[in-house]
Amino acid sequence: MDRNQEIIRTSIVGIIANMFLAAFKAVVGIFASSIAIIMDAVNNFSDALSSAITIIGTKLSERPADRMHPFGHGRVEYFSAIIISIIVLVAGFSSLVESTKKIFHPTVPNYTNFTLIIIIVSIVVKLILGRYVKSKGKMLKSDSLIASGSDALFDAIITLSTLISAIIMLLWNVSIDGYLGTLISIIIIKSGIDMLKSPINELLGSRISNEYIQEIKDEVMTFKGVHGVFDLILHTYGPDTTIGSLHVNVLDTTTASEIHFLERSIAERLHEKFGIIATVGIYAVNTGETKVARMQNDIMKRAFNTDGIYSAHGFFVDFDTKTITFDIMPEYKVKDAEALRDQFIASLQNDYRDYHFHIILDQNFSD
Repeated sequence: MDRNQEIIRTSIVGIIANMFLAAFKAVVGIFASSIAIIMDAVNNFSDALSSAITIIGTKLSERPADRMHPFGHGRVEYFSAIIISIIVLVAGFSSLVESTKKIFHPTVPNYTNFTLIIIIVSIVVKLILGRYVKSKGKMLKSDSLIASGSDALFDAIITLSTLISAIIMLLWNVSIDGYLGTLISIIIIKSGIDMLKSPINELLGSRISNEYIQEIKDEVMTFKGVHGVFDLILHTYGPDTTIGSLHVNVLDTTTASEIHFLERSIAERLHEKFGIIATVGIYAVNTGETKVARMQNDIMKRAFNTDGIYSAHGFFVDFDTKTITFDIMPEYKVKDAEALRDQFIASLQNDYRDYHFHIILDQNFSD
């Protein structure tokens, strides 16, 4: 079974379980006059709707790339996760309004032993469902499933609060239903806000983990002729499509044909092992010149000691044109990167009057 079919199957399980719980809780909540149980039922119904949206999003994301969308439709899944989060937020705010009304215009809930049984069964079902859906989401790298699973686990905690309210009512005849409904609503709203973060970060472009970046760099460094890996950038278009670029250091004595086969080999390896469609750029490294080593050590030391420069790399000297080229990576706090570069060039020009500097500004996309 492929990834999308597994997501759909898991979502169907979620729909069935949540509709079953929503129906039972709605009936029990109405007969018990419990706003907390009724709001819990509404939340279960929204969970079922979320699973349905996950299915729709998964089906749409399966559409192949076309002329208007050459990267495919994989990012539809992120929009699905956003819609699910908004549904949770709407349910939370609706619950908050009704629960607040209940505080000012209270009714006495009519809890029974049957009510308690329904609540306990609901907690158990939600715990099992939440763990199942969330584990599937992590395994399949589906933000929508992870959001649905997390929401289900949160629901179990919320329903546990309802159980506590019912027990307090049965033992001491004290109703905290409206207050508990308000608390549940606030938790639902917070959950919805937290769920929004992941898909929004994916759409904006979030930083790749250092561990993953290092794993890729270590793999590239296994190739003979590679003397450094820099400027690794990754763009995700859904969980199945990642497009990236990087630069590698090679000796300036490397021939064009050697570079050609090296670039092809690296791109093929990255696609096979990581699923990355990669473009490989080249930095040349000077050989046979001790003077270059001294110049590089001096200039790189100055770069790292300059406030606002995070790192520097790609150093090369062309003695024919008297040109020194390298990249600098400004820190995020720097407001005017071009001014920083110009000031740094001016500081170097005093000691390297015979040379021209060509410095590229890099963005700190990855460590």
